Amino acid sequence: MLQYSTLHVAGYDVSLEDLQNFRQWGSKTPGHPENTVTDGVETTTGPLGQGLTHAVGMAIAEAHLAAKYNKDGMEIVNHRTIAICGDGDLMEGVSHEAASLAGHLKLGKLTFVYDDNHITIEGDTNLAFTDNTAARFEAYGWQVINLGEKANDTAALEQAFADAASVSDKPTMIIIRTHIGYGSPNMQDTSEVHGSPLGVEEIKLTKKFYGWDENKSFYVPGGVMEHMQQGAKRGQQAEADWDKLMAQYKAKYPQEYQELTLALSGDLPADWDADIPTFSGDDKPVATRKVGGAVLNAIAGKVPWLIGGSADLSPSTNTFIKSSGYFQSGAYQNRNVAWGIREFTMGGCCCGMALHGGTIPYGATFFVFSDYARPAMRLAALMEQQAIFVMTHDSIGLGKTVRHISP
Repeated sequence: MLQYSTLHVAGYDVSLEDLQNFRQWGSKTPGHPENTVTDGVETTTGPLGQGLTHAVGMAIAEAHLAAKYNKDGMEIVNHRTIAICGDGDLMEGVSHEAASLAGHLKLGKLTFVYDDNHITIEGDTNLAFTDNTAARFEAYGWQVINLGEKANDTAALEQAFADAASVSDKPTMIIIRTHIGYGSPNMQDTSEVHGSPLGVEEIKLTKKFYGWDENKSFYVPGGVMEHMQQGAKRGQQAEADWDKLMAQYKAKYPQEYQELTLALSGDLPADWDADIPTFSGDDKPVATRKVGGAVLNAIAGKVPWLIGGSADLSPSTNTFIKSSGYFQSGAYQNRNVAWGIREFTMGGCCCGMALHGGTIPYGATFFVFSDYARPAMRLAALMEQQAIFVMTHDSIGLGKTVRHISP
């Protein structure tokens, strides 16, 4: 609801009526935001932890496109990726994979904001979660800024984001101790307020705490819309400035401009399949994964924005782009992503890269390990994203078979 109400006052296509239909069948405001349903929602993140992988994927795409297309004085790709996460996100195992990969890749334009409210559905997080989150992220190679009890200190928040932007070789985790149900005299800092309405009387008491009219519902105080929509005006100016820069870029670098705009459109070059090899029954037997590798490399030669890799299995899955090296810090222009043994995050990052635009991402592993990647594959399908998942060694059994014969 925080996201939906923010979108409403910021001028997106989310009306007061949409807010009143929260969690109702067929509404624009389902319980978990979906990017195919609601204006302004960038990704579907209902399953906890996956939003973090999408953010890492977006940061990977930004770093890759910036390294490939930016020129001296023309930074046409230059933005930050910010994700808000909670205790549940950080409990999920996929958050460890995502944070580890982002730290290794030194994605300095990535920031996580940790809403540390100490409450989940069953109660206080101390029931199951006593991690030292700051130390954990520092160990992953992140910059950690712990604001403590400054959730409503806008100056401190602004400074934290400035500090995050000042470090170019580390992602940043901003930790803020918040209070769920803030202002509710009887339900603040309780699990009851996690997913349930406050109730009529408690709502009145909470409005009284804020100094609002207790008898008005779905009421936006005067000046809020005007203040929030200043962001839209700044965005419009930023886009106009970017359009001017792109016009200059087109004149000076026409080939790169054409390639980038085609990549951002989601289309393929007219001859994308021109070099795909053909095979006949007269050819010698060849493993399908080797055929797949030959096809992938043929397409990669025609589609420069195809980028991805394997979960530490490229020699077996044959998914290495031979004309490029590994995507690493200092070599973000390269197209082979070493996902490491992180199948779930691999799939989630592919979702994020596809959502970002400008790349066609792929991730590969053995079919038997698709179980580890399936939640991300499911979200990619639900979001209708152009992410490719390559699964090899599809067989009843994986590995060599040993036959034991009794004497």
